[in-house]
Amino acid sequence: MITDKIKISKFLSLVLRHKPETIDLELDENGWVNTDFLIQGMHKANYSIDIEILKEIVKSSDKQRFKFNDDFSKIRANQGHSINVDLKWEKKLPPKILFHGTATRNIDSIKKHGLLKQNRHHVHLSSDTETAKKVGMRYGKPIVLKIDAGKMNTDGIEFYLSENGVWLTENVDVKYIKFEI
Repeated sequence: MITDKIKISKFLSLVLRHKPETIDLELDENGWVNTDFLIQGMHKANYSIDIEILKEIVKSSDKQRFKFNDDFSKIRANQGHSINVDLKWEKKLPPKILFHGTATRNIDSIKKHGLLKQNRHHVHLSSDTETAKKVGMRYGKPIVLKIDAGKMNTDGIEFYLSENGVWLTENVDVKYIKFEI
């Protein structure tokens, strides 16, 4: 049985954001799944987990990727889904400047097309450069892009703020991106 909490957390991300069918789960329209069914499915996939370990992973996640409902009977991912769910976000007024971390190898494409949501529901932005840099490091040599979110908002582009502090928008046109900060 797999007991490493980092591996368990990564597997949770896979099933709650991208492939619930991996362990025969079905997310509801808002991304929730029954906690007991999740634990049973993870056992079948050879992950050693119970409700206490699950609570610890949710609580200790530095990125706060997951959330329980009030009585811990359901769990979901906070954002980053590649499957169709409605997380019921409300539009929010963004700060004037937001940041996006990526790898330097992506810059030519971004200069042509802007930031695209790709297979996710939204482009992910952060309110600080340090978080953006950490995100960029996951993909190679990092670069942080400065996003004129104030101008985007003035131009009618909508923003949402996930429960774990990630700013979300459909796409970011190249005209709103400063490539050197």
